[in-house]
Amino acid sequence: MPCQLAIAMFALLGILAPAALAQPVPVGGPYPTDPDSVVKPGVPHGVVTKMPKWTSKVFDGTERDWWVYVPAQYTADKPACVMVFQDGAGYQGYVPNVFDNLIAEKAMPVTVGIFIQPGTFSASSARPGASNRSFEYDRLSDQYARFLLEEILPEVEKTTKLRHDAASRAISGLSSGGICAFTVAWERPDQFSKVLSWIGSFTGIASGKTMKEGGNNYPVIIRKTNPPKPIRVFLQDGDQDLDNEHGNWPLANQEMLKALEFKKYDCKLVMGHGNHNPAHGRSILGETLRWLWRDYKAE
Repeated sequence: MPCQLAIAMFALLGILAPAALAQPVPVGGPYPTDPDSVVKPGVPHGVVTKMPKWTSKVFDGTERDWWVYVPAQYTADKPACVMVFQDGAGYQGYVPNVFDNLIAEKAMPVTVGIFIQPGTFSASSARPGASNRSFEYDRLSDQYARFLLEEILPEVEKTTKLRHDAASRAISGLSSGGICAFTVAWERPDQFSKVLSWIGSFTGIASGKTMKEGGNNYPVIIRKTNPPKPIRVFLQDGDQDLDNEHGNWPLANQEMLKALEFKKYDCKLVMGHGNHNPAHGRSILGETLRWLWRDYKAE
């Protein structure tokens, strides 16, 4: 399916972005509330569990908070689909309501949600308390994919059975978490086939002096990689997003769209009238998930 660019001119919702982003939010009228985020009578509710703090081996010396949502429809005799969210603390408070509603109406399959914070260095490390977010999220590397596949998903499967086919796995994030989500699917399309990126940082944050590692390189990499990878990509951004030494976020997301379109990926970019915050993405999450999981069939 050809890529699509949708222009959604909404007013801004004056809420704070996750603390890790620390971006100012302008004052303005609200985006409409996503109808799929409202608690609906008769819809079964899944359970969100805060997991014990995770100490990583892949990102040695780091620890992090994380949560797991298990839908009410999950049964141990049938492995569930899974969707992973970076900067998970900012998602775990409202995504479960959307999952509850869409799973109940069969607009998406029974799906476990995993909400993961970026790592911080432990007190016993050489950098106690320092964030490892940019290293984990912004670099073009398979390291975060290995972290999920070797550590987090096996830990979840100790109590909850998950499907292992790529069609049953999605990954999401915003800002640097958005490029991280794309990188995981790009590196391991055999494991993750669906990507949701809000205000994705497809810019030169990780380039440094070499200018070789940043997400600004993705449009060229996508165009030159054959054959195209079997992944579906939903991009969201605002026309007033960041413009700084690392790049211009709205242009970077449009460059991603054009590169994916050139290679005939199944993808979509929706532009809102906003800056570097999740307000627009939240307002369209239900319809986004419908698009991402459309035509799903368990393999």
